This record gives sequence, C-alpha cells and structure tokens, in this order.
Amino acid sequence: MSFLRMRRRQFIQRSSFFLMGAGLSACGFAGGSASQNAESTPAATAASPTTAATGTLNLYTWADYVNPEVAQAFTQETGVKITADTYDANETMLAKVQAGGGTGYSLVYPSDYMVAQMVELNLLEPLDQSRLEAVYGDLGDNFKNLYYDPENKYSIPYTWGTTGIAYNSKELKKAPTDFNSLWEMRDQIKGRLTLLDDVREVMGMSLKSLGYSLNSKDKAQLQEAYDKLRELKPAVATFTSYDWRDRMISGDIVVSHAYSGDGLQVGKENPDVKYVVPASGCTLWNDTIAMLKTAPNKDAAYEWIKYSMEPKNSAVITEAILFGNPLKAVPALLPESIKSNPGWAVAPDLLAKTEKIEPLDDTTQAIYDDYWTKLKSV
Repeated sequence: MSFLRMRRRQFIQRSSFFLMGAGLSACGFAGGSASQNAESTPAATAASPTTAATGTLNLYTWADYVNPEVAQAFTQETGVKITADTYDANETMLAKVQAGGGTGYSLVYPSDYMVAQMVELNLLEPLDQSRLEAVYGDLGDNFKNLYYDPENKYSIPYTWGTTGIAYNSKELKKAPTDFNSLWEMRDQIKGRLTLLDDVREVMGMSLKSLGYSLNSKDKAQLQEAYDKLRELKPAVATFTSYDWRDRMISGDIVVSHAYSGDGLQVGKENPDVKYVVPASGCTLWNDTIAMLKTAPNKDAAYEWIKYSMEPKNSAVITEAILFGNPLKAVPALLPESIKSNPGWAVAPDLLAKTEKIEPLDDTTQAIYDDYWTKLKSV
C-alpha cells in the first residue's frame, strides 16, 4: 500500500491519534515519509507542557497537516487525545463553522485570506501571545504582520506554498511551463486532467493565464476567465484537491492543478511526476493555525500549538508534507534534497509573479460563485 494512500485513508474519517502507532513519519514543504537514513529529520521530541492540559483536543484541518507521529508523541507526553476532521476547501470549513457544526473544534487551519474573513465574522479567538512566545519568536519576518492579520493576533502561519502544475513527464510530449500549457495540450490530456475543487484557485489560474490579477474584480475579466475555462472543461476529468494523487501515481491522471507540497509528495512516489511553478505566476499562500471563539479546550490547544511548532517537531511535519515552513530554525533541520528542490525553493523571478488570494466583497464573490456553479455543471 502506498504511503499516500495509507495516509489518505486514515484522514478520510475522523482520526484518533491516541490509538495510532508511530508507523508514519512526517515532515516538509510538501510531504514525504521520514526514511531511516542519514538525511532524515530527527523523530518527534517531547516538550514539557507548562499547563495541565487534559481531555481531548478536536482539530479541523487540511489532510496530512496533523502528523500521526507528532500527535502520538504529544499524547504520550500530555495525556491529551488528539482527533482531527479534515476539509478540502476553506469555504467548506467556514460553512461548517458558521452552521454550528464546528462547536466541538478548538483549532482550525484557515488559509491567509480566510483568516481575515473569519475575523470579520467574529469567529476567531485572539491568541494569548504570552503563552506562545517561543513560536512567535521563531517566525520568519516574512510571516509577521501580514495583511490578513497585521499583528498575528488571531493566527500563526503554519505552512506556505504555491499552486501550480503537477504532471507525469513520461506521459507528455512536452512539459508544461505555464497555465496556458493546459489549454495548448488539452486534446492530448482530455479526460486525464484534474483541477482543484476551489473557486478562487481555478478562477485565479485562468485569470493569471490571461495576464490579469487572480484577485480581479473586473466583470469583463471575470467573464473572459470563465469563457476560457469553458474551453478547458472537456479535458477535465474531475475537480478535486486530493484524490488526484493516487490516480497520478497509477498513470490514470497525467496533469493536475495542484498545491506544491502535494505535487512534491507524489513525485516521491513516482519519480516521473514533476511539479512546476507557472511562468505567468500563481497563488502564493500560507495556511495558519487559529483558535475558534467556541474552543472547548483552550489549554490543550495552546499546548498543541507549542508542541507541533517546536522546530524539531515542525521539521518532521515539513519533511512529510513538503510544504514550506515559516519557522526560522526549521530549514537547518531539513535534508538538502528538500531545500534544493525548485518546487520548494521557488526562484526569485517566479516568486515575484505570485499573488496572495485576497478576500472579495460580497458582490464580487457572488460573481465568482455563479461562474463556479456554471462551470461545474456544464
């Protein structure tokens, strides 16, 4: 059974790490198991808790973000049982929290723009920074005082990455270099292409391919982006944020609109799979840890944040998921094979063309949503 398939099965339903063995090791900007060799990141280490946290801590997060090895070590050290439910889009998480389905969760892992939206909706609890001094002190300068949370008052950056193209180099006549490549090769990849199940990412991809901002509010540009996506739709097998991975490993899917870490993870399983940052630019994002106002076990939540973001434990997570890490101390703990990968260490000229997704006003968001509904139904 593949490493990715085994992990995905574990995350499909609510996971209880208190009962799991430590058979999986994680780390990284994008992902991959920590193999037992000289390059491996040290195993998760225990840190003595400063608060008597007890009970169960319920998390609502992206798949693979809660590393089983780190979670089990935390449980053994503190006695706190970790459970995690997963989502594949920020909007899915937000809808559940707003509908009252998130009252049992203490922590969520929203992306940058979603933090701003949740703060505006009064859904997040301000963090007591005095309880997280080591974490805040190790954040890189690029992850402090960002537009969505100017004082890091409500969130702590957890990962970062790009949204580009994963592809099977053995199956394609020519490697894609840009989002426009998808349209150029659409006949060759018909029925073997997946796009993310995310309205902002997909519309953003089309907008960037046209030379526009992925945060465009211009109605004519949005219409043009939608029309272009309609041209690509016959080549699309499905919209999915995660399920493409095993299908690409098997060769069923040959091109996927993908998050950087996922593309790099799949490349570890199948060396023919490569990840490219599009030449026209793409999304540069970071996901965070945030506490809900309704959090039922805040002491345990603070202990988990501290523990999972202790550099040695954070490096284990990074090496497994292969997404970028915001902590200054982590790169020194990672294998050179990760740090030298161009999908992980993005070239400055490409980085300059990236954009962060920004919140939209209600009227513009409704336009995006309308085009999204139409696109998925045609």
